[in-house]
Amino acid sequence: MSKYEQNMTMAKPLIILTGPTAVGKSALSVALAKEIGGEIISADSMQVYRHMDIGSAKITRDEMQGIPHYLIDILEPVEEFHVVRFQSLAREALRTIYAKGRIPILTGGTGFYIQSVLYDIDFTETEEDGALRRELELFAREQGNEALFERLRRIDPKSCEILHANNVKRVVRAIEFYEKTGKPISEHNEEQQEKASPYHFLYFVLNDERPRLYEKIDNRVDLMLEVGLVAEVQKLVEMGCTGKHVSMQGLGYKEILAYLEGACTLEDAVYRIKRDTRHFAKRQLTWFRRERDVTWISRQDFRQTSGNGEDAAILQYMLHHLKEKGIWKED
Repeated sequence: MSKYEQNMTMAKPLIILTGPTAVGKSALSVALAKEIGGEIISADSMQVYRHMDIGSAKITRDEMQGIPHYLIDILEPVEEFHVVRFQSLAREALRTIYAKGRIPILTGGTGFYIQSVLYDIDFTETEEDGALRRELELFAREQGNEALFERLRRIDPKSCEILHANNVKRVVRAIEFYEKTGKPISEHNEEQQEKASPYHFLYFVLNDERPRLYEKIDNRVDLMLEVGLVAEVQKLVEMGCTGKHVSMQGLGYKEILAYLEGACTLEDAVYRIKRDTRHFAKRQLTWFRRERDVTWISRQDFRQTSGNGEDAAILQYMLHHLKEKGIWKED
């Protein structure tokens, strides 16, 4: 059971377990939740969608081991999902978990989503401008994603360090923010992050040696193909999903969609998925290195010293820190 009840006079507890894609967050988050009486909120921009299981590396019911998971399989692929909606849904999940007297574990690799909850970022001044958004999206279609990205680079080079040119939605939002406020969205996010968190939190970032991480990414993509990624994307197309939908812009989906549309070979699509996923992992780490009050966990530090297994040793390390910070107390 959670020991959160005894600290009701303190700020509410929150555990974050994040890191680059394929580093092994999901299994560790479940092990941690079982140990401390926690429940898991997914901070993933793709696992929120139904029917998108393989390409999103979605955790299965068996892998959840009975631990409640929130923000998984709650939207249809044609629905839009963004940070403001995530923040609202995550707050609702937090209220539910706290009402049970349990400890929430925010798990996933979308750093901005995590930051939006951890520092309670205010998005009220960044409401979308429909006309400007359509103009920018048209510019991207006619001039190309790279041209739109260069437009952002001229006004907000910091954002370009953590965004990809093909993430048109985020690029459009960053330009839109600048046009409306006169300041870069990266500056706004830094200002918001300087706010004190309303939570009593520990922020774990799991990492691994780059060659090993890249090998895991490549192996994961190969497995996705083996278990039916192409068929999954084909089914989504038959459901009416197109490249215009946010869900179909996700890694793995947009490349296979291009293959199905005849824009590239399957071999090319797989190469791009692996390459772009590696680049994505690098951008994730760039984001996390800029965060403050982070506890880094390097898998290689536990690989040779753990007699009972790498994950078991990491779990004990996390539990030690949670006890030390007073977030959790062992029976």
